[in-house]
Amino acid sequence: MGTPEFAVPGLKKLIDRREQVLAVVTQPDRPKGRGHRLAPPPVKTLAQEAGIEVLQPARIKTPEFLHQLGGYRPDLILVAAYGRILTPAILALPRLGCLNVHGSLLPKYRGAAPIQTAILRGETETGITIMQMDAGLDTGDMLLSGRLPIGDQDTASSLIPRLAELGGELLLGALDQAAAGRLSPIKQDHALATLAPPLSKEDGRIDWSRRAWAISCQIRALDPWPHAFTSLAGRQLKLFSPVVLDEAGPEPPGAVVRAGREGLVVACGQGRLLTREVQAEGKRRMPVADFLRGCPLPPGVVLG
Repeated sequence: MGTPEFAVPGLKKLIDRREQVLAVVTQPDRPKGRGHRLAPPPVKTLAQEAGIEVLQPARIKTPEFLHQLGGYRPDLILVAAYGRILTPAILALPRLGCLNVHGSLLPKYRGAAPIQTAILRGETETGITIMQMDAGLDTGDMLLSGRLPIGDQDTASSLIPRLAELGGELLLGALDQAAAGRLSPIKQDHALATLAPPLSKEDGRIDWSRRAWAISCQIRALDPWPHAFTSLAGRQLKLFSPVVLDEAGPEPPGAVVRAGREGLVVACGQGRLLTREVQAEGKRRMPVADFLRGCPLPPGVVLG
């Protein structure tokens, strides 16, 4: 059970190893792009290429879907970013339970956006936890985990593929242990738990009174979605590729300090932030130098 690119490496590794994948459950096709044409989830595309049956229920909390799923008599249900909360009846269906590939080092960052939240909070390390699912929100016993560093230029976009690969490797390891009866569940310390709730577009709004470091984390965490943004002359301007500068000055937060070939330097509540790429409303993402050809930004212009 999985939907986005994050779930693809795990399924591919199962296919490559000739595991008996009885079916793939994924979200329904969604409109995509300017034409709003229906597009299949990445997991569906891979499953169809491999000749695996694909289920795309609009709702999973129905007796009909439970009966359909039960007809496969699965030993295991493997879950990676499926996007729906499984019912107790589904969790109890497979003989060996349901295993989840979670994008954090549990009990940190339980919830829908663990990868983005780790960057938002300025973490220097994250990872994957394979967990035995229960009825709670990522509260089940931990089975395997692996760690990855977060670089100061990492974005969610650059981190997700690396975590997905690690998740696929750990998933095979958990599968081997399950087959051998050697799974060793470890209880989570619930007192150490933190949450990573779903993101909204409003989470991208930049508050220039914050520290440059915190704004840099925000820009990197929300790339590729929902994007960090400010406003310029009443129109939205998305920012990318931030660098925290070891500079200070008297300018108010949000004021343009300078803009040129190196990028756009903006004063923050503490420090200054260099942004190397921007995207104006209705335009493509581009280097700041290209943007300035059509929209000069003299020092003193205030963003936000």
